[in-house]
Amino acid sequence: GVNIQQASGEPGAGIRLNIRGSNSVRANNNPLFVVDGIPLAGENTAPGADTGDGGTSPRNPLNFINPSDIESISILKDASATAIYGSRGANGVVIITTKSGKAATGGVWEISTSMAFASPANDYDLLNRDEFLAGVTQFGGNAADVDFGGNTDWQSFVTRSTASPIVNLAYSNNYGKGNVRTTLGYQKQFGVLENTSLERITGRVNWSHRWFDDRLTTNIQASVSRVNDETVGLGGTAGFRGNILGAAYSANPTWPTTPTFDDGGTLIKPANYLANTQFNTRTDRLLLNGSADYKFTDDLSAKVNLGYDKSEGRALGVLSSQIVGLTGIPGNGLGQYNTLNRESKLLEATVNWNKDFNDDNLDVLVGYSFQDFRTSGFNSSARGFGTTDLNKMQRDLRNVVDDAGGSIDGSFQQYFYGTNHTQLQVNRLFPAVVAGEQVPFQFAKLVQGMTADYFDNTDELQSYFARVNYSLNNKYLFTATVRADGSSRFGPDNQYGYFPSGAFAWKINEEDFVGDNLSTLKLRLSAGITGNQDGLGYGNFVARQRFAGLGVNNDNTVNQNGLAIVATDVPDLKWEETLDFNVGIDFGLNLDRFTGSVDVYRRETTDVLLRTPPAAPAVDPFQFGNQDAKIINQGLEVTLGYDFVQKDNATFGANFNIAFNDNEIQDFTSAINTGAVNGQGLSGAFAQRFEAGVPLFSYYMAIFEGFDSDGFPVYRDVDGNGVGDPIADQTFVGESALPEITTGLSLNATVNDWDFSAYFSGQFGFSVYNNTANAFFTSGSITNARNVTRDVLTSGEAPGASADVSTRFLEKGDFVRMQNATIGYNVPLSGENTIKSLRLSVTGQNLFLITDYSGIDPEVTVETGDLGSGVPSRGIDYTAFPNPRTVVIGVNASF
Repeated sequence: GVNIQQASGEPGAGIRLNIRGSNSVRANNNPLFVVDGIPLAGENTAPGADTGDGGTSPRNPLNFINPSDIESISILKDASATAIYGSRGANGVVIITTKSGKAATGGVWEISTSMAFASPANDYDLLNRDEFLAGVTQFGGNAADVDFGGNTDWQSFVTRSTASPIVNLAYSNNYGKGNVRTTLGYQKQFGVLENTSLERITGRVNWSHRWFDDRLTTNIQASVSRVNDETVGLGGTAGFRGNILGAAYSANPTWPTTPTFDDGGTLIKPANYLANTQFNTRTDRLLLNGSADYKFTDDLSAKVNLGYDKSEGRALGVLSSQIVGLTGIPGNGLGQYNTLNRESKLLEATVNWNKDFNDDNLDVLVGYSFQDFRTSGFNSSARGFGTTDLNKMQRDLRNVVDDAGGSIDGSFQQYFYGTNHTQLQVNRLFPAVVAGEQVPFQFAKLVQGMTADYFDNTDELQSYFARVNYSLNNKYLFTATVRADGSSRFGPDNQYGYFPSGAFAWKINEEDFVGDNLSTLKLRLSAGITGNQDGLGYGNFVARQRFAGLGVNNDNTVNQNGLAIVATDVPDLKWEETLDFNVGIDFGLNLDRFTGSVDVYRRETTDVLLRTPPAAPAVDPFQFGNQDAKIINQGLEVTLGYDFVQKDNATFGANFNIAFNDNEIQDFTSAINTGAVNGQGLSGAFAQRFEAGVPLFSYYMAIFEGFDSDGFPVYRDVDGNGVGDPIADQTFVGESALPEITTGLSLNATVNDWDFSAYFSGQFGFSVYNNTANAFFTSGSITNARNVTRDVLTSGEAPGASADVSTRFLEKGDFVRMQNATIGYNVPLSGENTIKSLRLSVTGQNLFLITDYSGIDPEVTVETGDLGSGVPSRGIDYTAFPNPRTVVIGVNASF
């Protein structure tokens, strides 16, 4: 029931983790992540930079965690289990616990080092030089006009094989009254695409100590990290030229690899682009958690937990004036400098009473929690650089933006200047609205035009909660939880939501009528309500205005702007709620040699938070509201495990799981177009629609029925007017981007000092829209002297035929993947050695993929745009970063 999807193969790319389907629309449906007791905001901590070529892609907010520091990961699914975390657990909870020093009596040093070798696992079958020239001729062009003498495989030119080092050092010590563990980690991961990498430096201290005859226990967990990202233009919102991958797929194979080559056309030249662009992101993060747990009596205790989470991100992206093919940048240069700072403070206090009554137990917990989330930073852009040195461009941009901001007194939102301004212009919102105030600023004119826009807001979450666990005869287990959550994202009348839940479990194997062979048999029932505010954003319940966005024009001028509506008054905005029911049974036979569980669940989300068009004549194109809609997820989960071999010198076991999920939208009386599709001639095109009667992310498009005798596409006549039209005859095609079935198989074996493990994953019952093929691999592309895949030459498509959004590019995404496999050897050591343990291992990741999908990888989602509704795209493949195949050789030792 847990679907984990890495959005792309880029180092540090974002992830999608869905537990029991997708319950919400605007929210990313990711669960709440709790690290050592601190609930994380879960939002992106690295700012992006979009210079018009797609820019940077979303990053993984968990990048700051060193995987070698993780002790365990627990996943909470149903409402009763997640209820103690309240509203933020509506999509499930993932609890990450880091390693302590409790098992290291006397002090232990550990060192692990590995080298990861990666290469692209798949590629497109593009035309070579001779095939391309023949194809141009076939589609009515003159091959001589587009032959520049080269013979370049641009797909191979922009990709590479890499070797990436990882080193971790740790010291642990259990000294009786407490324990401590400290770690240092370093990783440099090179992407399989040129100019992409991730560097992570981490440090962590976990310390626990018991005081006053063990009545007081204090814990401190602190981690610091720096993550340096290097990337290229990879975002999914790039125009018809595409990002660097789209440029490589469509590049003329006769172009030379000289970075200065320019054929005078409007397409991106991959060699020129790589030599004249630079995108760097740096994110520093501090996560600090301190707790004190005091036992007043053997039954009564209290705990105070304090948390602090701060990240500071900075992104710099520059395009040199020597770049070609991008309007307004050649001879000028373009840069963006953006910052994103997130700061969260947590106070949590609980009182726990735990009392045994013979064979019964009563456990009562009451608590209070307060957490605030501050988000601040700015977005800036500039044109007209006086240098082509990419490093100096970044320094100049950073200096001029920082100096300008530092020279302004008081509160302000924006500042800007251009060749049409002699001084710095400032827009203020407080204490009064002031537009275009001139501020003296003495600076070397490192750029010709510049804008900067600042933001700073804080959200708060306050909660009261109580939980009662009662165990009767160690057979009958009862749980009741209630939580009141208050959020500043809602108006005064609706800030608080109240979320109860309850659960019952019966240990049937403890009953006298159960035989000895049945070692485990447990029935579980649970129901509850959880709330959701994710995806709502700041202050959308009240009318607000800010100055409209600014930009530097191609001629380095900046136009003044006025106030614009960013939120309308929605006083009745309230919590989105999910009602959850779960029935499960756990079983085990022969001392749990054979184990399994079966769960049936139903989740119903109501008061769905959406942005919808308001009634005319409103100025704002969309406003937030709780829609009279339901999102239903219901399904079945089965897990089975069996230990086939249990001997002293050999073991072998297997675990299998499969989950079926059915998703449907109900009771929504309107329709919202989603799933933006990009490419030449596809401006405003979409592939999905949010509407009642279908699952989330359902595909809505024309039905392609082949080519006519002249090679032009034929579409099904849905509206019955006798003509098949790619726009008028759009319809739901019975496919969704959400998998109906997810499954996994893990194998584990040991023989003496050797061990082996493997994991296979599979997803079935979903489709992928191949936006890459729609945008690049058509007759219209090669007609315009752009490269295509070999199948285009034999497709029967007429030269220059339109390539509208249709089922022509919609494909089944079903796959089975060998996710990873590891072979390890624990070197036998005598007790007299300084080295206490030594392990050698080889791990393969993404070893093979079985699928009928024609693209690079069906397990893909590119953020191609939300068409203004805020509903993210899913299952759209637009020049996704290729997933690598990786082999990791590692050595772990302790002293």
